[in-house]
Amino acid sequence: MTITTSKDGTKVTFALEGRLDTLTSPDFENETKANIADAEKVVVDFAKLDYISSAGLRVLLNLHKTMAAKQGLTLVNVSESIMDIFDVTGFKDILDIA
Repeated sequence: MTITTSKDGTKVTFALEGRLDTLTSPDFENETKANIADAEKVVVDFAKLDYISSAGLRVLLNLHKTMAAKQGLTLVNVSESIMDIFDVTGFKDILDIA
């Protein structure tokens, strides 16, 4: 998986490419922890994400909890197949998906 991080003031965007699974979720978790200390808003771009596992969902849930006291977490460009996973797991009701 490739993670591209960009900052714009207090907004941090993570663009994910590939698979967010058991092997790659620790990398994403480390990248978020290293870059959100001063962030008020976090955006995760799923345009090039092919797959997400339960390990990836756990990282998103932790990120959501961390950002809840601020302006929050928004997921963008979520594919239909990943949206189906969010729907089945109930994450569709928890996360802000634009």
